[in-house]
Amino acid sequence: MLKIRLKRLGAKKQPSYRIIVINSTTKREGRPIQELGFYNPKSKEMKFDKASALEWISKGAQPTERVQYLLKNCKDDGTLNYVKSDKVKLSKKALAKKQAEEEAAAKAAEEAKASEETAEAPAEA
Repeated sequence: MLKIRLKRLGAKKQPSYRIIVINSTTKREGRPIQELGFYNPKSKEMKFDKASALEWISKGAQPTERVQYLLKNCKDDGTLNYVKSDKVKLSKKALAKKQAEEEAAAKAAEEAKASEETAEAPAEA
């Protein structure tokens, strides 16, 4: 089975990748069938032959999850259309604290609404 995957290059803690078509049983740095482009995650720089990738996929090659993401966010000229996520990732502890605060705020709002209703009832009578 053929895979479209990343081949790691670069120094320690400075990765850059080549996007390659390779047999799935071959090791990561093995000889590729075809090189489709490169991707540098640090600088968000990419050059990708999208037409060739789609051709290989039509022939039965399976892209990895990361290559599928790159293919989806690739412009027609082969550069990356990078959109920074607005969502902030929180740790489990911070997430639990935020949920507790939201629950406390909801409970306080509920109590305030209930006290307003009880205050209005005697005024109407």
